[in-house]
Amino acid sequence: MTSHKTGTPEEWRTARLELLQAEKELTRHGDELARQRRELPWVRIDQDYRFDTDEGTASLADLFRGRSQLLVYHFMFGPDYTAGCPSCSAIASSYGSDFNYDFQAAHTKEAWDAGAVKYNFGEQDLRPPAGEESSRNAWTEALVGTDWETYLREGFGMSAFALEDGAVYHTYSAYARGLDAVWGMYPWLDRAPLGRNETGMWWRRHDEYDNQ
Repeated sequence: MTSHKTGTPEEWRTARLELLQAEKELTRHGDELARQRRELPWVRIDQDYRFDTDEGTASLADLFRGRSQLLVYHFMFGPDYTAGCPSCSAIASSYGSDFNYDFQAAHTKEAWDAGAVKYNFGEQDLRPPAGEESSRNAWTEALVGTDWETYLREGFGMSAFALEDGAVYHTYSAYARGLDAVWGMYPWLDRAPLGRNETGMWWRRHDEYDNQ
């Protein structure tokens, strides 16, 4: 017998119609937020970032492929990882250049040692609490094949760019839970009876699921 609240179809419909009004308000608020995102000032990008693609080395402007706008996901897959971050793999940027550092999706050892990592528009101390170093290192070793510090030198996020008259502009970035809405599984799970029902990192990389 469920411990969750139950009711009649009529009671469900009444409650659902009340929730529908809140959902509509959220949708309208989301439309307004989208408009405000589009109104953010653009920042011209003059640095010559280089990316390895299937066709060879490309510039940031090349990635547009003739289009006017570009969305980039900052994938947590540092040079010392043996596998990409499972969370990032669920969405499936770059290392060996300044790109992720300039857009606050990668961090230096100096910032880590100072407890002053710049991420998600703030300064954070990502070092493990005293006594938890071994357990956190073991967790990330199993996850991506490296220790806690090296793992968190990379951060996940997304950035948006516009191309106009041959110039590239940075228009928007988001990190951490700012990506919930674009992480495909979450909008679906938020409508499931138990929601995300999260107990740790339950998702896997695409090729790690069995055939069931």
